[in-house]
Amino acid sequence: MLLFLAAAVVAGALLWGAAQVVRELRAAREEAARGRALAIVQLFAPALQSAGGDPRVLLVWQPLARAVRQLYPAESAAVDRAHGTAFPFGRDMMAAAHARWTSDWLAWEQTHDADYKLKAAVLHAELAAAGDTAVGRARFEALEREKLALYQRRYEEYTRVAKALQALATTSTASLPASNAEVH
Repeated sequence: MLLFLAAAVVAGALLWGAAQVVRELRAAREEAARGRALAIVQLFAPALQSAGGDPRVLLVWQPLARAVRQLYPAESAAVDRAHGTAFPFGRDMMAAAHARWTSDWLAWEQTHDADYKLKAAVLHAELAAAGDTAVGRARFEALEREKLALYQRRYEEYTRVAKALQALATTSTASLPASNAEVH
């Protein structure tokens, strides 16, 4: 009987010890997951700040965000829950970036047009004072070519970035499984 009681005490101690080890391992795993989640937040902090000023930043950071979400789905879901939406770049941020890019384009287009109207007016005044010459007409044609070339370069960049932002908005966190998608 004493042997049975001793075996029960030893078995109880072993079970209690094993339970402690399991609790400690679970706590260590949870702490490591929190550390990874914090590292994810820290990784994307500069991108969040930069994206507000320049929507093109998202074209660089979103593929990295997608890769991080695939590598660390549980941590990404935890950060999403804490953030209240997909982290770091949810649908709303993507839509806002596209809108900002378009707005910036329209503002640039108006400024570009006004700048070249002023340059053309100044050149017209100079040509009127000097008389109609071949050199004057060539200067005016060069100004028109410069205006068009600058517009075309900027428009190509605008359309390339706008299309890429729109593609990211439709293929980013909006299309991930519910556990990784935006939290409502």
